[in-house]
Amino acid sequence: MRILVVGSGGREHALCWKIAGSLKTSKLFCAPGNGGIAQVAEIVNIAADDIDGLLEFAKKERIDLTVVGPETPLVKGIVDTFQREGLKIFGPSKELAAIEGSKVYSKELMKKLGVPTADFKIFDKYDEALKHARSRKPPFVIKADGLAAGKGVVVCKNIEEAEAALKNMMADKIFGASGNRVIIEDCLVGEEASIIVVSDGKTIVPLASSQDHKRVFDGDRGPNTGGMGAYSPAPVVTPELFKKILDTVIYPVINHFLLVGTPYRGALYAGIMITDKGPYVLEFNARFGDPETQAILPRMKSDLVELIERSLDADLENYSPEWDIRPCVSVVLASGGYPGGYAKGMEISGLDSVKGLKDVVVFHAGTKSGRRANDTGSLVVTSGGRVLAVSALGADMKSALDTCYKAITSIHFDKMHYRKDIGYRAIARRI
Repeated sequence: MRILVVGSGGREHALCWKIAGSLKTSKLFCAPGNGGIAQVAEIVNIAADDIDGLLEFAKKERIDLTVVGPETPLVKGIVDTFQREGLKIFGPSKELAAIEGSKVYSKELMKKLGVPTADFKIFDKYDEALKHARSRKPPFVIKADGLAAGKGVVVCKNIEEAEAALKNMMADKIFGASGNRVIIEDCLVGEEASIIVVSDGKTIVPLASSQDHKRVFDGDRGPNTGGMGAYSPAPVVTPELFKKILDTVIYPVINHFLLVGTPYRGALYAGIMITDKGPYVLEFNARFGDPETQAILPRMKSDLVELIERSLDADLENYSPEWDIRPCVSVVLASGGYPGGYAKGMEISGLDSVKGLKDVVVFHAGTKSGRRANDTGSLVVTSGGRVLAVSALGADMKSALDTCYKAITSIHFDKMHYRKDIGYRAIARRI
């Protein structure tokens, strides 16, 4: 099969890495890709949200299957566009991708279906949102309605933080139109987990559980990011709890879309807060998680292309992927200053030294190829906030972490930042 992966981050590198290993794959392309993806796929210089350009390329190159990584093209309707031209593409339609594209839509859907989530109020006027925030007792959460690259959620520990968040979102429009509406909701307390399933519209196949680390600094301090690391499985998600999440969160959504005649085909991600009262949904995403995918796919023994094909063919019944029982941890190496301002173009050294290390894979995110001045030699430089994700398997979580952090010591770029405590909750549970 000739396959196109859309996107340029660590998740897309993990997808390309896994898809390249499939016997079903004869030729693999990635648009726009990055410096690491170029090692396993042919890079195509088309932006992930250039739907017309991607469609033209897919038709010209006779692409048999397109796999969409990031949320923006899904929310913009890439699946609808490709399907109208008779092309196979993995992901939900524009209508269904609104479950991620609009937090207001998602919260109202959860309320309608009885899916457990935090109590909330919606505001489209800055003054009214500010008045409500000032009347509340912190902590509480403020969310921008639309896409904000994982940065549109603020946990407000005091009124000053709430005022700043509302000003940034609604008055200063740092997220553009995504801040036209905001949600102010109760702050849930507990431990987070990520549950990702693949749906064929009727049947779901759960992937291995995982846990993300969203805050930029150790100890879950600092602002939210797109994710600073993840590990799989998440021991907090016991088999009993996993079943409860599927029954109370995932199936109600999948069954609803089937009932109304718009079956959900693709990956559905539920960010869960596990509280003393049970699991509550923090958010839904309409695609594979990032960085969760970088911790999940190294554990998957089965063919990802087969899973995707079965999803598109409504043939997931009685299918179950095979998993490596060993845990996997993935640590993100970020540019100094992220998620705020950061420099680009820093040379990355040490990548060759970790190539071939047993049970270690380095997934590129914000990288690109470059050349030294007055030198014909090539190099890899930083080009984003999250630069690399180092993933490692181990007999237990401590072994995986030791292997991962040892590999990281070989990699360097100026102002490189990473969390030193990824997986600390799993270690506390002694897996």
